[in-house]
Amino acid sequence: MAKVETKTKRIKKCRSVYAPAPKQLAEETHILAILVYNEPGILARVVGLYSGRGYNIESLTVAETNHDENLSRITIVCSGSPAVIEQIKSQLDRLVPVLEVSDLTVECDYVERELALIKVACTGETRIEALRSADIFRARAVDSTLESFIFEITGTTEKINAFIDLMTPLGLVDVSRTGVAAIARGKEAIGA
Repeated sequence: MAKVETKTKRIKKCRSVYAPAPKQLAEETHILAILVYNEPGILARVVGLYSGRGYNIESLTVAETNHDENLSRITIVCSGSPAVIEQIKSQLDRLVPVLEVSDLTVECDYVERELALIKVACTGETRIEALRSADIFRARAVDSTLESFIFEITGTTEKINAFIDLMTPLGLVDVSRTGVAAIARGKEAIGA
């Protein structure tokens, strides 16, 4: 019985890698744009870098951007203390297929957008209210049945969150989001 108590006490003292340490309470959200060679396993390596250190990815988008040069762009939204963000950028920069890491939040002005498909099941007066609200948010009905709508909305994360909050009492049943896509303003390009 003494062994069980000792083990329990030890377990209570251990902290999860996912629990915030006192120094990490002042978190900042950053958008990282990463230019990589489009080769098998690169996304797994980038995500593994985050998960292996207990960091969280809030949003991740990736797509090929230059077919001729075989380049892809990964956009990651992540949170952490300034030291953690610097560590993440440094470790990403060391991965062999990574050509460039840009912290859009700090380095430049940028434009960000997200796309969401939002399904709302409603009838009667609620259906009319859902259409009115969608019009205010400039969401477009891309599918309609007698009992549901699927709305497409593009905008900032805050705008999409507000639309989802508005649709919840009207019969929200499903949401599919792309994650943030962001690009620097002006004539300069990542990797140029």
